[in-house]
Amino acid sequence: MSNGTVAEAGGNPFSARMALVLVVLGTLVFVALLWMIGAGMTSGSTNDGGGHAGGKGLNGYAAAAAYLERRGYTVRLSRSKGVFDDPGLLVLTPPQWADGEELDRIVSQRRYIGPTLIVTPKWMAFPSPTGTPGAKQGWVRLDSSAHPRWKGFLDDVGVEIGPVGKNKTAVWQGEGLDGNLPDAETVLWGTGPRLVPLVSSRVGGRILAAYIDDDGDYPDLESMALQPIDRPGEDYDLSPIAVIFEPDLLNNFGFSDASNARMAEVLVRAMAEGGNGNINFDLTFNGHARSANLLTLAFTPPFLAATLCLLLAGLAIGWRAFLRFGPPRKVERAIALGKKALVANAAGLLRRARRLHLIGGPYIERARERIAHDLALPRGAGREATDAAIDLALASRAPDSTSFTELARRLRSAQSPHEIVKAAQDLHDLERKLTR
Repeated sequence: MSNGTVAEAGGNPFSARMALVLVVLGTLVFVALLWMIGAGMTSGSTNDGGGHAGGKGLNGYAAAAAYLERRGYTVRLSRSKGVFDDPGLLVLTPPQWADGEELDRIVSQRRYIGPTLIVTPKWMAFPSPTGTPGAKQGWVRLDSSAHPRWKGFLDDVGVEIGPVGKNKTAVWQGEGLDGNLPDAETVLWGTGPRLVPLVSSRVGGRILAAYIDDDGDYPDLESMALQPIDRPGEDYDLSPIAVIFEPDLLNNFGFSDASNARMAEVLVRAMAEGGNGNINFDLTFNGHARSANLLTLAFTPPFLAATLCLLLAGLAIGWRAFLRFGPPRKVERAIALGKKALVANAAGLLRRARRLHLIGGPYIERARERIAHDLALPRGAGREATDAAIDLALASRAPDSTSFTELARRLRSAQSPHEIVKAAQDLHDLERKLTR
């Protein structure tokens, strides 16, 4: 047994406020779930140890994306091929065995859209062994290196891997900047007559990053140390292409040196100049492509406006339903059953037809019949004889009362609803005096 108050059986266990809170919270969670599905947040993390902008291992480029975003650029990690049509800077980080023909097709189309920066892969990475002290998700172990195998893309440009520098130190230099590579024993560089060097090694002059020259008339870059730069080829119709052959200039491994971060920004600023300010890191070549679905479109302009209108309509419907919260009203018949309903319907019809003055005569006849029956008066007598007998009986019982004949006359002559009701009430009171 309990000392608490027991709720009335059949009562509503939820108050209106509690029901509103439950509905609002449920709706918000449902809309948030739809948005997360449309935004791709339920498709898994991109921090899988790969060499792309979503990877936080040594071979990934998550640090570069975060650094550029904090420097004021609009950075997006794109999992859709639709980003290839964006005029902003596109950063491609394909793996060693990417389809070279597909890569060439995309880059060729980009020449008429916007600048493209390709970062060649070098490291063969594997997840950190289980039990590695301090290891986190996405961390990798750099095991070996390999050339990119992109047959069909820039076949006239060669790549080589080998040691660069002395005393296990590889120094790179660009226009006004220099720094160290994290691994001097394994450096990737490019070769070919179409390369316009941007970053090269101090020893040997190995090309670590370069523009792809179209006609041999690219201007030299000057004052690249974080100063405003004119985009090379700005007088040309084709958008520029640049290749970073040595990925340690841009990946998380190389970003342990601040000078590499400075050079990365210089390269990006030189490439992005003249675009729309966006920097799009592509993830589709790295196995994270995600096709657009209806939910994605629903939360993307211009369809977002229709989605908001639908949500507002749902809010209005929900608020309308909340205002009538409680047990539903019992549905009544259009025409009720019973004598009371019949009388009410007849009275309503008379009131609408404005024929109230016609009910006086029938009411007098019914009152005369009831009184005559209760007083046991002869049934065959006429109206005048019956009225006189009723007046005589009333005079003997209530001498001061108005006679039946007078009240009947008043009811017949009444015209307004108030006069009719007053005369009928007086006649009803007389009837009660004689029959009680």
